Amino acid sequence: MPVKEAIILAGGFGTRLRSVVSDLPKCMAPVAGQPFLKHVIRYLLSQGIEKFIFSLGHKHEMIEEFLNDQFPTLNYQCSIEEEPLGTGGAVQLACKRTTEKNAVIINGDTLFKADIQKASIFHVENKAECTILLKSMQNFDRYGAVELDDDYTVKSFKEKQFFQTGDINAGGYFLNIESFLNKEFPEKFSFETD
Repeated sequence: MPVKEAIILAGGFGTRLRSVVSDLPKCMAPVAGQPFLKHVIRYLLSQGIEKFIFSLGHKHEMIEEFLNDQFPTLNYQCSIEEEPLGTGGAVQLACKRTTEKNAVIINGDTLFKADIQKASIFHVENKAECTILLKSMQNFDRYGAVELDDDYTVKSFKEKQFFQTGDINAGGYFLNIESFLNKEFPEKFSFETD
């Protein structure tokens, strides 16, 4: 069953980019003359995504105005954090708006090109609660590495250090919505670390 719904996390403050785009949410930074979020949406549409939930917070009005103007026929809704909830809290809030059994979750300020539908099939066939998209890297120390068992389950997350080869978290997830919402997470938490 292919995934049709995406949650796009676009609520951060963009503190590391503030000196470059101080008046814009991070996902609205111009890339090739267009807000970065436009590239993300177009890519997901090309991958068969039909429904979008934008998890918004900081300067959400700018993103809502952009969506209304640039994507008037897009099937979407917005989930707005009244206060920062962390990535986990933002995902949890957005999941309450989903209509599908599984959704892909990506960051609105990152574009990692993967075969979304192939990964979705892997997620469903393995009856996974959560599937993480990984990227193979060589000679890196900027990221932690994800260690897998032979059956592709996550064995461990290694802290940042030098690795000759390894897989890193690419920032894309497939989530079984019902399973996730049945967990007892706090209102505010980090999806990546908690």
